[in-house]
Amino acid sequence: MMTKKKILVIFTGPLDIGGIERSLIGMLDAVNYETCDVDLFLYGHHGALFKYINPCVNILPEVNELAYTWESMLTKIKHGAYHSAIRRLETKFLSLFMKVDNDKMNALLVDKFAPKLDEHYDLALSFFRPFDFITNKVNAKVKIGWVHTDYSNHKTDIKTLFEDYSRLDYIAAVSDDCARTFCELFPELSDKVIVVENILPINLIRKQAQEPINIFDTSAVNLLSIGRFGRAKNFDNVPAICRMLIESGLNVKWYLIGYGGAEALIRQRINEENMNDRVIILGEKENPYPYIAGCDMYVQPSRYEGKSVAVREAQALCKPVVITNYETANSQLDDGVDGIIVPMDNEGCARGIAEVIRDKELQRKLIENMRGRDYANAKEFERLCESM
Repeated sequence: MMTKKKILVIFTGPLDIGGIERSLIGMLDAVNYETCDVDLFLYGHHGALFKYINPCVNILPEVNELAYTWESMLTKIKHGAYHSAIRRLETKFLSLFMKVDNDKMNALLVDKFAPKLDEHYDLALSFFRPFDFITNKVNAKVKIGWVHTDYSNHKTDIKTLFEDYSRLDYIAAVSDDCARTFCELFPELSDKVIVVENILPINLIRKQAQEPINIFDTSAVNLLSIGRFGRAKNFDNVPAICRMLIESGLNVKWYLIGYGGAEALIRQRINEENMNDRVIILGEKENPYPYIAGCDMYVQPSRYEGKSVAVREAQALCKPVVITNYETANSQLDDGVDGIIVPMDNEGCARGIAEVIRDKELQRKLIENMRGRDYANAKEFERLCESM
């Protein structure tokens, strides 16, 4: 007798370039489609990673009023997402007088426009807050929402966070430390927390890493960092750290891949530190992997993280990795074995990076250790299946 297939539904934002989105692509590749059917509801059917969705996935119809939630007013109006435009205006107006949580405003859009699904699912997953889609619009035996960051350092309304997560059956944290900091913030929810590591699309990463590029300076030590340009990634301090490395006698160039609201601040700091020829903003890259493969060292100078997907991708491509000592750093790598943790402050960070650059034997050891490790984590999908 044939075993009945499990039915899953997954909800997330548009598939723009980012660690959360790449982790979802990895998860969709890890599914055994002989035993599971997967429906995927996206805010919008666009983004650079949309074309990489596994062809076995059933992509549910797009809802126009949700599709451009994070885009500009002009884009919303151009595509006829008028209610979304009105919500954006309401948020801007209310923020003049009171603290407004954008997730609350997005939840209102989900509540009004997201369809109520008729299918009865074994498992509903939300990679993205707010969780109103799977809690209000989906009939499922088990509902799971993700924790991708360290909320103790995140500027988000704590009451809203608690309300969102308390409605779930399980809460999936991307690392042990991410789970720990979440449980410290919400001890009442600790019995719901499980750890599900990010899953990488490892074959895609290795294939795309072979794309030829020609930007790095062969006479310099080329450092690379990837992430959204915001407070968490701490890229605004990269120019000062880079200046300290140069003053210590090292010939380095530091490349930044990403986009976001902090770009103007980063450029300002580059000018202030006179690092215009040393800190180079490459912008958004649909395929960051040849840049990882081509750099000499990957650096994640973050203020806080859940578990950086970019760091794992650099490890999968066997690059020496340096990260700052953020709260969840010890869940990110094994210090001294497959990466190095350095102090958060600029001086300590520069000193730590310099030590790794100068220690060629340490770099060799790190690379050798990474070759023997599995960074794809494809088996993590089985942890989710255990909840069904």
